[in-house]
Parts: sequence; C-alpha cells; structure tokens
Amino acid sequence: MPWATPFPQLSALDIDDAAARLAGVITSTPLERCERLSTMVGAEVYLKREDLQAVRSYKLRGAFNLMTQLSEAERAAGVVTASAGNHAQGVAFACKQLGIMGRIYVPRTTPVQKRDRIRAHGGSMVELVMVGDTYDEAAEAAAKEVTETGATMVHPFNDLRTIAGQGTIAREIVNQLGRVPDMVVVPVGGGGLLAGTATFYSERFGSIRVVGVEPAGAASMTAALAAGRPVPLANMDPFVDGAAVRTVGTLTSGLIAQSGVEMVTVEEGAICTAMLALYQSEGIIAEPAGALTVASLGTHYDPGVVQVQPGSTVVLVVSGGNNDVSRYGEVLERSLVHEGLKHYFLVNFPQEPGALRRFLDDVLGPDDDIALFEYVKRNNRETGPALVGIQIGSPDDLPGLLKRMSAAKMDIEKIDPDSPTFRFLT
Repeated sequence: MPWATPFPQLSALDIDDAAARLAGVITSTPLERCERLSTMVGAEVYLKREDLQAVRSYKLRGAFNLMTQLSEAERAAGVVTASAGNHAQGVAFACKQLGIMGRIYVPRTTPVQKRDRIRAHGGSMVELVMVGDTYDEAAEAAAKEVTETGATMVHPFNDLRTIAGQGTIAREIVNQLGRVPDMVVVPVGGGGLLAGTATFYSERFGSIRVVGVEPAGAASMTAALAAGRPVPLANMDPFVDGAAVRTVGTLTSGLIAQSGVEMVTVEEGAICTAMLALYQSEGIIAEPAGALTVASLGTHYDPGVVQVQPGSTVVLVVSGGNNDVSRYGEVLERSLVHEGLKHYFLVNFPQEPGALRRFLDDVLGPDDDIALFEYVKRNNRETGPALVGIQIGSPDDLPGLLKRMSAAKMDIEKIDPDSPTFRFLT
C-alpha cells in the first residue's frame, strides 16, 4: 500500500553529528560474541550490550541528542516527555546534566525499578507523574501539558533528533566490529532505533540485512507498514513494556517504510524464555524488550522467526536491562507455558477418600509435578472441582499425560492457553 504521508528526511550525516554530540556522554557499550547463540545457529552472533549504557538502555542516546540542541528559550521553558520507563531515564539524566527542568509522564504499570531509577537519575530536576495504564495514555497527558504550558516535548521516538541519536548504535557497531555485519536485528517499540539503524545502513552499506522485531501482543509497526500509515492497535499486551506502543510515529514508520527492512513478531512467552536463557547462560539481566532480538533466533527446540545464514555475522541489539526482579515469577510462568512444560486443568474430583491419591498414582508420570492445586468450590457432596497446574519434564510427555487422564474415572478439562479463562492464570 502506498505510504500516506511524505517520507521524512534523515541522513547518515545527521547520525554522525549526533555521535559527535554524544561523545563523552554516553558509554560505548560492548559488542560481545555470544558462544551459545553462535553455536546454535552456526554463525558469528554478537550482542550489542545497550543494557550496559549509563541508564541501562539505549534511550539516553536519543534523549540527550535532542535536548543538547534546544535553544536557550526552550531550555528555560522546561521539557516534558512520556515514556514506558527507559526514555524517561534518558531524559532525567539529560535534565540533570544540562540543568533543564523536566516533567515526566509514565504509565501506572511502569515497573517500580524503572520509576526509582528515573528519580535517581533526575534528582531535583525532574517531576515524575504516573497516569493511565499504557504509554499512549501517558503520551496524551504529556501532549496536553505541552499545549497548556509551552514546555518543550522530548519525544521518545517521533522526532528526527531522537532518531538520529538512536542511530548512533548502528555506526558504533561497524566501528567496533571493524567491518560490516551481514545482519543486524533490532527491537521495535515506537520505531526510533530501527528508523535510525535502517537509515544509516541503507545509505552507507546498502547490502546489510536489517530486521526489526516486535512483541506479538504489540505489533504496531507491522500494522502501520501494512496500512500505509500509523494505525492504533485495537488490543495490546503491555507485558513487553519497553516496546508496548499502541501507535507508532509518522516519522519512524515513514523512514522504515522507505528502507525496506524486514519485520517479524515474537510471542511473549518466547521472550520470557530468552530472558531466562540470557540470565542463566550469559549472566545478562535483560528486560522483556531487551530480549526481543535474542528471542527471534529461537532455541535448540524452536527454529525462531529469523533465519540466519550459516557462517554469517549477526548482531543482536540487547536494548535494555531495567527489569524489576519481582517480575521473574511471571517471566518463568510465561516461559514454561510457551515451551509446553506447564499445563492447567479443571479436575472434578469425587468427594471420597483416596480420590486425590488415585489421581497422583494413575495420572501423573515419573517426571510430572503438581505446580498448583486449588479447589474452585466444594459445595457438592459428590464432586469437588479443582484447578490443577502440572509441570512436565518434556513437551513430549504431554500426550501420555492426556492419555492417562482420559483413562482416569474423573471429569478433567484442559484449559487452553488461547482461551479467555487462561489469562487469569498467568
């Protein structure tokens, strides 16, 4: 479909200029070879560690590049921004460094860890306001304040200065690697990082394969490219908070549309599996958005959504490490369900002695474990329905479990992960 608005103008030179402004401010984050992923896909896989940036995400690059270009009048008027948490930390850091007052809007769902870091980076120079349940609601409140007060908006993605700052990662990768990689995989929320990356590579090195990865529950860039313009998502899963944007920017989507990059989506459960693998194998604490690119390669059991050419050089941007430790329970749960290792059932137990013992003896296999057992109600003298969560040793064990359940003298119903009921369990 033809693009509905004129394409914005951004050049690789703008990204070079942004890199000069950011020198001495940002960290030149490591580019590390990942042995596990390299072996898995048969290629040279590198991780661009933006989780080690000064504010533990790449967002500082765009925020600082924009704010350092503000006029004296704009600085005096103060700045306003909306963010899911990472861009807010970049703005807060820049406010303190540049002496600019800022008012930052974040959704009430923003993890506590991110809120605490925003306050720590900005100190007395920033005020944090929590409003709504999504980034888009926070953005609406921020835009209203700009209209009413005349403050300067520091947009997290839909500003060419922000996009140029994010694009410095692409430039840095080539300088650190000492050559041009065959493929670079980038996480996508509002699209600033992908727009800057695609612009730099398409102009300087047109042969590079650039892939953007979105969470399946918030694939707003994919929707925009299909429609020929940014369109709001009717439904959105906010779990990947750093990439959960209902409507992408006109500038970012326009730049991405003209660059010809590939777009893929990854299930939230696969992202959780990638987060756990990064922590357990590489010792990397990645937030959900930070693990998007790793999740796109899949696992030894799952081919993933991005196919890698054997022997090629691949760079995955690990975009952030601002993860609240209290979320790991949900992360583990989503991962187990995605891998087919955890299943839920409604079991109608006969209310008679030994019913539970027969279930354990006749239904469970040697590697199966009861992860949850809770009576739903017990007001019938004959039967008592219970919610039972079972963790199995391997996805291949499920058919045997279901066969034993079918043979048992009990009414058992499997709760499908796609059913409306399942969302109350995870």
